[in-house]
Amino acid sequence: MMLSLKIAVRFLKSSKAQTMLIVLGIAVGVSVQVFVGSLIGSLQKTLVNNTVGTSPQITVTSATDDPEISGWQALVDRIGQVSSVTAISVAVDSPGFANVGNKTSPILVRGFQITEADKIYKITDAIYAGRAPEAAGEVLVGKNLNDKLALSLGQQFDISTSNGSMHGVVITGFYDLKVSSINERWVITTLDTAQDIFALGSSVTSIEMKVKDVFKADVVANEIQTAIGNSTLRVDNWKVQNESLLSGLQGQTISSLMIQIFVLAAVVIAIASILAIKVVQKSRQLGILKAMGIKDRTASLIFLLEGFMLGVGGSIAGVSLGLFLLYGFGSFATNPDGSPIITLYLDYKFVLASGIIAVLAATVAAVVPARRSSRLSPIEVIKNG
Repeated sequence: MMLSLKIAVRFLKSSKAQTMLIVLGIAVGVSVQVFVGSLIGSLQKTLVNNTVGTSPQITVTSATDDPEISGWQALVDRIGQVSSVTAISVAVDSPGFANVGNKTSPILVRGFQITEADKIYKITDAIYAGRAPEAAGEVLVGKNLNDKLALSLGQQFDISTSNGSMHGVVITGFYDLKVSSINERWVITTLDTAQDIFALGSSVTSIEMKVKDVFKADVVANEIQTAIGNSTLRVDNWKVQNESLLSGLQGQTISSLMIQIFVLAAVVIAIASILAIKVVQKSRQLGILKAMGIKDRTASLIFLLEGFMLGVGGSIAGVSLGLFLLYGFGSFATNPDGSPIITLYLDYKFVLASGIIAVLAATVAAVVPARRSSRLSPIEVIKNG
């Protein structure tokens, strides 16, 4: 083993330019894997977070024409027993109209238990002026609706419902959830206020929740359907509601994997080709060494160790280069306000796996030239020069 290692190191040092070329090739391949894989993974997480990160991933609603859900406290207790659920919030949703002077705008009144809803929507963090509603008749208004109707803190306006009733409310704050359709439509209030406006008594219209793993929301939804055991209730999850997004994510994953496979294949072929040439270049030395008594196994091990060392060197350089490219992308690819276009999430397991796979690939690539070196006949090599 030590003899093979010493000879392998000597062979690598004797052809420094060739050695550096192989290491550079491996480094480029690994850096592409790390950069592309991490970038697409970050893009997927960013898309998922923007889509469902601050919205419910599973929703329970009525499966009948009557939207009311009574006895919701018992349902919340059953859902809470499902270990994958991390947050539960009940809501009252119903359309109406905001009447401000001679202006009217369609709205969706959303009544929450603000503290619980915060765990899903982060409402309090989205308030840029004023405060969250606390007492009866208090509401939060979105930024876009505020711009449309020219509202102000403390201003009163009327909400008209589909049955023709009118209810006066007062604005305690303005929010910005970074989604224009929500900012223009949602008028957020307390659960009691929404129940009073739409005469729902103690009923709600939906139960919303978040789960630990968003990509397992469909599995958790089935568990919840079993837990509540009520055929009059429908359990929906974000994956059903966002099939086009999921298709896009799967396409990105497949394209990333294909790029990495082709890059890895190119690296393996390049290493095998160069090491095979090196066997020819070093055939005279190998012939002399064999004539001096080294075994075929030792000769094979020389090239396997060369492949391994080249893989280690290339992997370290490649991981470093890939991380540098990611840092550079995060620093220069920014929005006009200076925020990053894509929030980068570094998966250390993926980075480590990329390096290990490259080392293994380089070692495997050395198998063919290693076998070829073991079959060299010292007599023929010395005889033919």
